[in-house]
Amino acid sequence: MAPPSAPTIYATPPPLFSLSNQILSARRFIPPSPSLQAPPQRLVQWRLSHDPPKLQEAHLHPHQPEPTPAPTRARPVSSASRNQTVAKPSSEPHWADSVTAGPCSQRFFRFKTLWIGPCGVVKRGDGPDGDPVDPVQLHEAPALRPPVSVTAALEEKPLPPIADKFGWCTWDAFYLTVDPLGVWHGVKEFYDGGFSLRFLVIDDGWQSVGFDGGRKESLVIGGQQMTARLYRFEECGKFRRYKARSFLGPNCPSYDQNRTKLLISKQCEIEKFEKARYRAMRAGNSDEVVILDAKIARLKREVDESFDESNDDEDDEADAEVGFKAFTRDLRERFKGLDDIYAWQALCGAWGGVAPGSTQFDSRIIPVKLSPGLDNTMEDLAVVKIVEGGIGLVHPDQIADFYDAMHSYLSSVGITGAKVDVIHTLEYVCEEFGGRVNLAKAYYDGLTKSLVKNFNGTGMISSMQQCNDFFFLGTSQISFGRAGDDFWFQDPSGDPSGVYWLQGVHMVHCAYNSLWMGQIIQPDWDMFQSDHCCAKFHAGSRAICGGPIYLSDSVGCHDFALVDQLVFPDGTIPKCIHFALPTRDCLFKNPLFDGETILKIWNLNKYGGVIGAFNCQGAGWDTKEHKIRGYSQFYKPVSGSVHVKDIEWDQKKETSKISEAQQYAVYLNQAEKLILTTQQPDAIEITIQPSSFEILSFVPMTTISGCNVKFSPVGLTNMFNSGGAIVNVEYVEVEVKVKVKGRGRFLAYSSVKPKRVCLNGSDVKFEWLFDGGLMVEVHWREESGGVSEIVFEY
Repeated sequence: MAPPSAPTIYATPPPLFSLSNQILSARRFIPPSPSLQAPPQRLVQWRLSHDPPKLQEAHLHPHQPEPTPAPTRARPVSSASRNQTVAKPSSEPHWADSVTAGPCSQRFFRFKTLWIGPCGVVKRGDGPDGDPVDPVQLHEAPALRPPVSVTAALEEKPLPPIADKFGWCTWDAFYLTVDPLGVWHGVKEFYDGGFSLRFLVIDDGWQSVGFDGGRKESLVIGGQQMTARLYRFEECGKFRRYKARSFLGPNCPSYDQNRTKLLISKQCEIEKFEKARYRAMRAGNSDEVVILDAKIARLKREVDESFDESNDDEDDEADAEVGFKAFTRDLRERFKGLDDIYAWQALCGAWGGVAPGSTQFDSRIIPVKLSPGLDNTMEDLAVVKIVEGGIGLVHPDQIADFYDAMHSYLSSVGITGAKVDVIHTLEYVCEEFGGRVNLAKAYYDGLTKSLVKNFNGTGMISSMQQCNDFFFLGTSQISFGRAGDDFWFQDPSGDPSGVYWLQGVHMVHCAYNSLWMGQIIQPDWDMFQSDHCCAKFHAGSRAICGGPIYLSDSVGCHDFALVDQLVFPDGTIPKCIHFALPTRDCLFKNPLFDGETILKIWNLNKYGGVIGAFNCQGAGWDTKEHKIRGYSQFYKPVSGSVHVKDIEWDQKKETSKISEAQQYAVYLNQAEKLILTTQQPDAIEITIQPSSFEILSFVPMTTISGCNVKFSPVGLTNMFNSGGAIVNVEYVEVEVKVKVKGRGRFLAYSSVKPKRVCLNGSDVKFEWLFDGGLMVEVHWREESGGVSEIVFEY
């Protein structure tokens, strides 16, 4: 039957991710279903009244659970209508009220007509000919929007400047021990290593937070931060005590990394005992709780003794020559090119919200109530602590002024953006504020207004935002957010082998979540550490993810040779022009523990495409233990195939015609191998070792009209994303002019040896092999922004 003229959703998610608010937002994961396959290509109409949903027509795979309809727009149900039976929608185009409009105790929902299909990409509306309209096309069809527009497609919004830059985040380097001296030395080491940082994220640990009862802290560790509350907008004492030009002279203090490592190790011990204490409490083992309380108290005393700082609440004069303002100014004076400095915050201020009576805003501690679904998933210390302490919630009527006050202060002291974390928590405390929709609309509206006023409309990284209220209500302006869980350098549950298998889990979550969120915001694959044992594995995925590249290296712990394969010396990156997505043949497979599937992700460059093949096998969700764990029997080499048709060339207008090429040059980055392929033959067979990868660059073959030479510009082979370095290609009679950014070995396929090669106007030596490989060494040209021009003459 023909679809009606109503908003359309295709929603059968791949088995390893979920679109619900119960994944990643609180570091929770949905159990994978290896047996799940694509259902038949038949649309399913689903209408919902006050009765349970009934499928009007359905052909579902026997292993597939019945889908739950989710609206694409949210509008609160009026109080008068909440206790009424909801009528079925008519066949006319309209927008009805949405799910979770009222408090948790209200279970009457209103939906529009939904159309469910086998694709994992959300669709909305019908086109002029009855065809579905993709979200990224909504800006071309504004009449299809609902009356209340609270989200926008990714292509409609500007991205933050950091989206194509190289940066550093302080989190894994210091955790909550971050201080000005550590940040200064961390930034300096990248510049000393030959790389400009273009953005810096000062993560959690800079805020002025304290605990109920009036105790203020400069250092909060071991899970304590989840119960700490913001008591003023200004930075905490360790940052406020910074005096202008303290580190600019020749006598900059040295940094004691051992002290930081000691504090972090204590933090890890405290967190381990806190988790054990929670399990003992649930088991009713009071004796064990007493023992663990004593161990935690002892460790906290040791931390206090190690971190011997003066009173954080000391009286500081309002001096422009101290604190964040002096520090950010000195950073920019010393480290040229450091364009953006972001500061961390939670959506509610701090993890525990805002301390009542500490600011001019009305905040009150609201008890936390978890949904049954969330409560029955993975044990998480962060959630345990939030439940324990509640959230100091600023009243929604004042939240816009709250955000403006916080962000206007940060903007005035040199902060250009915010990493807004813990976004998922509004559902915990929405009961008395009219439900999650009402509360979320107020919060996201206030956040958006402040973003526009104080951070140029784009200066925000959203984090822990995998919840429907964010995507449906908070993304009219916000365009950038985390696609997966944190980078974990080791298994938080204590499995030593997790240092390896956990890394593939991160990549799988980022890839599959991007199917959904990439329609609305730019997926951010998060930072990693360049000296980690799986750093190269991470680097390969970041190189083609389509987002920024940023690290969280500890001071003195870098692999600059690896960084050189990701980043240009000026801090820009060879970025793909789309966001990475799984190939179609991976959508309903299990690349984590079926023992046979390679995670393949595709992306686009200006003059070609790229496929990354990653062996992520060896980990997954344990339905009994309710956690991600290793599956060692699958941590082994995996074989698969790659084809040029795996790349979705038509997702960008500028690459759509590449799919029409008859022949392609393919460069395998890790194997350092150049081959030719066409649309017709068998796929390229590959075998990938555990925690390893291959990146295949596909470049269409062009025949030079004046000399009948076949030519394909591949790019810089010393960069993971070789083709991302190509700025421009021009074919002129018997010449090919290529502009390339970066330094290293430029590779092209040429069916004939060129007569002459010029680099920036001068003849240079080149190497041509009988297999068609043509290579030229290029150097970084500071005067031209790193861009060189190579002319091949035939």
